[in-house]
Amino acid sequence: MSAPPVTTLRGHDENFPLLFTLLERSQRRDLATIYGFCRSTDDLGDESPGDRLAHLEQWGEALDAAFAGKDPGEPLLVALADVVRRRSLDAELFRQLVEANRMDQRQRRWATEADLFAYCAHSAMPVGRMVLGVLGEQDERLARLSDATCTGLQLVNFWQDVRRDLDERDRIYIPAEHLAQFRVAEEDLREPGASPEVRSLIAFEIARTRRLFQIGAPLAGLVSRRARPDIAMFTAAGEALCDRIARAQFDTLRARPRPGSLGRARIVLGVARHLIRPR
Repeated sequence: MSAPPVTTLRGHDENFPLLFTLLERSQRRDLATIYGFCRSTDDLGDESPGDRLAHLEQWGEALDAAFAGKDPGEPLLVALADVVRRRSLDAELFRQLVEANRMDQRQRRWATEADLFAYCAHSAMPVGRMVLGVLGEQDERLARLSDATCTGLQLVNFWQDVRRDLDERDRIYIPAEHLAQFRVAEEDLREPGASPEVRSLIAFEIARTRRLFQIGAPLAGLVSRRARPDIAMFTAAGEALCDRIARAQFDTLRARPRPGSLGRARIVLGVARHLIRPR
């Protein structure tokens, strides 16, 4: 079975690149393989030419072939299957990520917050659990903390990309029930700048997202010392993007808030100070 071509991993606009520089070399290598799978799966759903749903179906079949010990026609999936086997990872996590991208092809609007969280259970939560698996952390309590952080990261990127998602992909991740609550119509999201109602809506979403980061924050203190800086970085990065959106007065239509190089440096320094602070 031949998998669809894997798109390049270079040139993507990542807010906060993965580091994990303090981990063992084998862990870094396995995380790089997982990142390659996640990035390639997202690229098939967002950027591949032609029938993207068909490409994702083919990709899912190739993934299953790799897990079954067959030749999937793609070296990345062969390497991924080896990681899953050696690290005793749950293969369903990887299938969920493929399904999240299928969901994006079938559905472009979300009725309720519960619907959006169900989507995040496929698109965001599995990634954190993959990382924990490579770290050797299989505790369900840690997994739930990771779920909160990863969902927060997914959501804050939605609020950052309201304009781009709508213009480039015809997707609105803000639940329809929240749009109605704040009396915001879809046309309002196409305006060059955010109205007071849109600003209030985004402020509401940011406040709820901050709560997820607060719930997940203890995770950094519960993993191995080598992993703590990077796990803490995820929370700090998400909170920093929330801050950036707040400084833009919750107008993510006029311009896409980004942390920038200085912002990234501040995140790293802030995490370092927190980790070395005497307790």
